[in-house]
Amino acid sequence: MPLVSVIIPAFNSEKTVRETIDSVLHQTLSNVEIIVINDGSQDSTLEVAASISDVRLKIFSYSNAGVSASRNRGLIHASGDYIAFLDADDLWTPDKLQTQLEAFQNHPKAVVAYSWTDWIDESGQFLRPGGHITENGDVHKQLLLRDFIESGSNPLILKQALIEVGGFNETLSAAADWDMWLRLAARYEFVAVPSAQVLYRVSAQSMSANVWKMEAESKQVIERAFTQVPGSLSLKRQVLAQRYQYLTLKALEGSLDRYRGITAVRFFKEAVRNNPKWLGRIRLMVIILGKIAIAVLLPAHSAQGMLKAIKQWVRKSRGLSEPQQVK
Repeated sequence: MPLVSVIIPAFNSEKTVRETIDSVLHQTLSNVEIIVINDGSQDSTLEVAASISDVRLKIFSYSNAGVSASRNRGLIHASGDYIAFLDADDLWTPDKLQTQLEAFQNHPKAVVAYSWTDWIDESGQFLRPGGHITENGDVHKQLLLRDFIESGSNPLILKQALIEVGGFNETLSAAADWDMWLRLAARYEFVAVPSAQVLYRVSAQSMSANVWKMEAESKQVIERAFTQVPGSLSLKRQVLAQRYQYLTLKALEGSLDRYRGITAVRFFKEAVRNNPKWLGRIRLMVIILGKIAIAVLLPAHSAQGMLKAIKQWVRKSRGLSEPQQVK
């Protein structure tokens, strides 16, 4: 099997980095090197990573520069033919790398293999499944409409392709992943592994929790994508609608407060302006508008109690059991 370089950017990740590294060490594919980029951590991240004894683990420390710069720094040190990125709080199932490499063998034109993603909370409990979308071949249009890769910890990428597109844009953080996938998809084919093999940890500190930065950077990515690969005005409106739908839902995740509620209102208006048909999803509209009302009208502590009740109601109405610990 070819060597796979796994690049783990780590900033103040002392609570999760060991578990993340362990999920690579326990892969069924053993021909890997693990490159941890300590991005100026001020906690014991470096000490925790250094305490793991395995010849495949390499650690490099730099001053803080952000996740995109850390990934590019890791790429410089990588010796593998294929590159996988893994955030220092996310996890992989043991067969993740093995099955992605096998997918390349079945689709020789592809340079990016990706799996499905599921969400876990800060304590490792299952929250919900991701989109579980399967797209193969030329996926650029589908990626514009929705970032179905869903996580920077997901794809396995031919190293030469990453070099040819120029690495991650270091001026971006919250939308850097989407920007990279779009640049790759504009030139190369993708292949999907239809199995949930990436566990994305949601926390208040996640970059995706900053919906304001996500909005600003998403607009930059969209403008750049349509400049490089022109499309119709109707397609651009579809892309904006889908992105603002996503941002609306992100704004209403986790702890609700009045500011996020007001922000969700603005995102919701933009989503509907670009795609009025979204209003036709009655069940979803009830949930969204209910959450907005709770966030805007109720005190923060009351909002959280009401939100918990809504989540329990939604789970029961879908016949779902209570979340279980992910091992």
